[in-house]
Amino acid sequence: MTAPTSDRVATVLPGPSVDTRPEPWTGTAGLLRLFLRVDRVRIIVWTLAFAVLVAGSVASLEVTYPTPESLQARAALLSNPSAVMMTGPLFAADNYTFGAMLANELALYIYLAAAIMSVLLVVRHTRAEEESGRLELLRALPVGRFAPATAALVTVALANLAVAVAVVAALTGTGMAVVDSAAMGLATALTGLVFGAVAAVTAQLTEHARTASGLAMGVLAVAFIVRGVGDVIDNQGSWLSWFSPLAWAQQTRVFVDLRWWPLALSAVATLLLLVLAVVLAQRRDLGAGLRPARPGPASASSSLLSPAGLARRLVSGTFLGWAIGLFLFAIAFGALANSLEGMIEEIPDLGEWFGVADLDDLTTSFASAMLSFLVIGPVALVVSGVLRLRTEEEAGRVEAVLVTGSSRPRLLAGWLAVVAVETVLVLLTLGLGVGIGVAAVTGDGSWVGRLAAASLAYVPAVLLVGAVAVALYGLVPRAAALAWVLVVWVAIVGFLGSLLDLPGWAADLSPLSHTPLVPAGELEAAPLLIMLAVAAALATAGFLGLRRRDVVS
Repeated sequence: MTAPTSDRVATVLPGPSVDTRPEPWTGTAGLLRLFLRVDRVRIIVWTLAFAVLVAGSVASLEVTYPTPESLQARAALLSNPSAVMMTGPLFAADNYTFGAMLANELALYIYLAAAIMSVLLVVRHTRAEEESGRLELLRALPVGRFAPATAALVTVALANLAVAVAVVAALTGTGMAVVDSAAMGLATALTGLVFGAVAAVTAQLTEHARTASGLAMGVLAVAFIVRGVGDVIDNQGSWLSWFSPLAWAQQTRVFVDLRWWPLALSAVATLLLLVLAVVLAQRRDLGAGLRPARPGPASASSSLLSPAGLARRLVSGTFLGWAIGLFLFAIAFGALANSLEGMIEEIPDLGEWFGVADLDDLTTSFASAMLSFLVIGPVALVVSGVLRLRTEEEAGRVEAVLVTGSSRPRLLAGWLAVVAVETVLVLLTLGLGVGIGVAAVTGDGSWVGRLAAASLAYVPAVLLVGAVAVALYGLVPRAAALAWVLVVWVAIVGFLGSLLDLPGWAADLSPLSHTPLVPAGELEAAPLLIMLAVAAALATAGFLGLRRRDVVS
């Protein structure tokens, strides 16, 4: 028996459509647990670094400036425009307390570190995930479209919270006021979140994680310069200073005249930037950027066929940016050379820190000390350049290069040659910058050549740190990031070693400890040659390890 026509039609027509798409935030909790597990070591390291460096800085400054007279002498030094540019507004200059010193000189670098951490974490979990294709796989699962970004931002917020707690604990643990310490911790977290939100915006503009990080770091650099120029116009903070998120945190005036309302600017800016990031994300395809990637010049294609050409293309931009930033820092620090008169008499420990035997060689000792501090920049840069090859390997691009006929030793040799040459050029740039700064305030142009030549004495030590990274990369690639531990230790010894009264064996773990403070000290060839020999041995071990191990595909 045939069913009625109406019944037959009813069996053919589809039923009501069912929307199987997940809710926008479905899976956020699971992704948050995943991101926290992936980043647990990074967050712990950042947190401990903040706690140790803040506590160590406070303790060392207490030893160096124990009396009101020494603090007031320090305030006189900071009246120099270069000092204001590199530290911040000069609060309570007429009655310079220890708390004012922390607010004026230490706070800026805490905020900068939080901003850098936030930029790196945000880009890692947003644009880097898209570039690698992992985000597309996640979105194929029952995961809402807003879930990955939300989990990433919550991860960054928790990281900033951990850092803020570390800052508060370090300050209160060294005897600072609880309320002001809490304000500095909150300012640290909010400043980090502002620049994390900036990174969320830049991640929408480009297809590449490194470009997104570079754009966000560029915004941070502009914020630093705007704040610096604004504070030079008025050392309490001018109208120009208020265009920088770094100034909002500094204008809380912790330990001086605490006020909370500037932090509201950071909170509002964070929310507005996140809204902008969401709007921009809805205007682009997954994996694409709002600004389309441009192909490189045709003339560059032939140079990319060689390992050295490829390395130049991938790392030279980073080295150039570092060189410009370090050059400007070097000029500013060198320009402080004429602001130290009378300070050594007021603060004997400061003279010991600079290695000043008598006041006659103050400028020489100061210039040498400034150069030794700034060399930590190239130390970090050479490790970054070496480990970039590990990043390329994990992305599968090293395997693609080897398929073209390049051998592993040739690839590594070409890469390291570029990193080494560009590191030496950055060192020369540092020496020129410090020399220009000193020459500008002393009127003696010979300082430019002297300090440029003195910077080359640090080549063996810097290359030795780079060689440690090469050995780790070749022998134990999964542990290659441990090279950063040596960079951190070099920084601790360089900045705080004498003030913390580290034992000799601990200070000797830093290669920079085996380089004399030239031109203040006498240059001895033996330690430099030994460091070069050790660097060559470590690099050779890295070459042999790379030849014997598998390449990550």
